[in-house]
Order: sequence, then structure tokens, then C-alpha cells
Amino acid sequence: MSDRDTFSDEQLAAMKRPPLAKRVRRSTGLSQEAFAERFGIPLRTLQEWEQGRREPDAAVESYLRVIEKEPDLVAHALAAE
Repeated sequence: MSDRDTFSDEQLAAMKRPPLAKRVRRSTGLSQEAFAERFGIPLRTLQEWEQGRREPDAAVESYLRVIEKEPDLVAHALAAE
């Protein structure tokens, strides 16, 4: 590994990963509005999660991870209600 391949602790700390909600939404290719509507999440709540002003609780984190893995299955299950 060359020196270019290593990062200082400060550099790593500066490379924050986007919040889970944003990563999951982006993986679906949906806008905030479409994602919120499709998965039954209030738009303002989604925006606050994505902007880091609030964090989803453990149950919602699990829900987001399921959406990340199986977005069509979740949407189908919700549509069946």
C-alpha cells in the first residue's frame, strides 16, 4: 500500500458516511417525496433523518435495512394492505 492509500485519523473522521436513511433512499433511486410515500414515512421525518437532525429508532433502522435489501417486496407488502 502506498502513502496515498492511507488516511490520517483526522481525514477518516472527516469522511462521514451519509445517514442510513439517505443511503437507503439513494439506493432505491427515489426522490425524498416518492420514497416517503412509497414506504409510509412522513416526508418531514425522512428529511430530518437525512439531514442528521434526528435519528431513527432501532425499529425504524431495521425497517430501513429491510427496504435497502428488498425495496420491491416491502412496497408490495404495503400495497396489499
